[in-house]
Amino acid sequence: MSMTLVRYLMAGVLATASLPAIAQDQSTAQPQPTIQLPQPEGPRESITGTLSNERTVIAIPALATSSVQNVAGLRTDSLGRQIAEVIAADLERSGLYDPMGPSGIPAISRTEVQAPRFAEWQARNAENVVHGFVDASGTGGLVVGCYLYDTALGSELVRKGFEIQPGDWRRAAHKCADAIYSRLSGEAPFFDSRVAYIAESGPKGNRIKRLAIMDSDGGNHRFITNGQALAISPRFSPDYKKIVYVSYLNNRVRVFIYDVAAGSQKLVTESSNATFAPRWSPDGTQILYSMAVNGNTDIYRISANGGTPVRLTSTPGIDVGGSFSPDGKKIVFESDRSGGQQIYTMNIDGSNQQRISFGGGRAATPEWSPRGDLIAFTRMGGGEFRVGVMTPSGGGVRMLTNSWQDEAPTWSPNGRVIQFFRTTPGREGKSSLWQVDLTGVNMRRLPTPQDGSDPSWGPVLP
Repeated sequence: MSMTLVRYLMAGVLATASLPAIAQDQSTAQPQPTIQLPQPEGPRESITGTLSNERTVIAIPALATSSVQNVAGLRTDSLGRQIAEVIAADLERSGLYDPMGPSGIPAISRTEVQAPRFAEWQARNAENVVHGFVDASGTGGLVVGCYLYDTALGSELVRKGFEIQPGDWRRAAHKCADAIYSRLSGEAPFFDSRVAYIAESGPKGNRIKRLAIMDSDGGNHRFITNGQALAISPRFSPDYKKIVYVSYLNNRVRVFIYDVAAGSQKLVTESSNATFAPRWSPDGTQILYSMAVNGNTDIYRISANGGTPVRLTSTPGIDVGGSFSPDGKKIVFESDRSGGQQIYTMNIDGSNQQRISFGGGRAATPEWSPRGDLIAFTRMGGGEFRVGVMTPSGGGVRMLTNSWQDEAPTWSPNGRVIQFFRTTPGREGKSSLWQVDLTGVNMRRLPTPQDGSDPSWGPVLP
């Protein structure tokens, strides 16, 4: 379902009728708090490099409503609690915060949204409190407001408002959580984003692999392909409108681009040779992919509109892309030209190919961080696969996971969290999606209706 999330500037009054119907974008407009109070001088936490288990306590009561109304079969009071639950789950998932509520804490009235009882929240040891409201918009939609307060200073830190279609209430919750996370941590947002991955079912020797997409927390899940053809290696386009992936059917190997909004797809290239690992250029005009010809696998670049591919590697062995650097000037890839899989970089025309991974074991599946500061990869050795990161020059290697088989890392939009898939040992070999932040401490499994592999984390939704 297509969706338009309209942000508006919330006035210092609470009556829904006083809110603009379709108000101005807050990226240019400045919110006007009811009371101007001192603000903290900067972010209070940083996910970068911290190993502390100490988390900021944030109270999140259910969002208030002026009156209980039904909108498209949804009750505003129920949505107030559900939105608060999603906000709390998002913040807890970041590893930085210890949300309190909405269960087990007092509900708030509509008048308290902009007049919190700070002393009561301080008594509960909450350093911050989130208040908000959800109301019918009068045009068949919903109006959601979200505020963040510092309980010690008694000051407003965040104010966001959204006019949405009823089915998009989860996006409003993610946007609220993103605003809170960014204000407190100083990091870019990442909750309002989506993940494409391969849903797997059936016996290990005859797996059905379907392309699927979902929200970053596993919500709004849907299958894209029906499983008749084998789907692998999905990647979201930089503008979020498309997904490139590889389809195998009856010895035909095709690279498709699927249009998410239109529900249609177009062919980019087709071959009888094994083809895999398509990756977008940062501007969305080019696609990298790997193809095996006569026992030799090389990396090719092709226009997203199709055409004649350009071969970028030509050494004997297996060369597999890989991804573009965020500035589009370099490509990181894996190659076994040295006798075992290792990580290399090259210019986008294939020149200046240099090995950057050294040390014990093999290294594969590299992916450049959207920030450009790190490359995630899979380290293989001693019968185990582990996910780690290194700098673009190959230094600063840090392993983030320590399981039997973790592989295929993909970055969050803000470059601070990595998703990957984990396979269990044994005959069944079940696979599941996981994520870990750069500390290596905050690790958790993502819910999926079936086994999952090969995730691709897309950018933050507009």
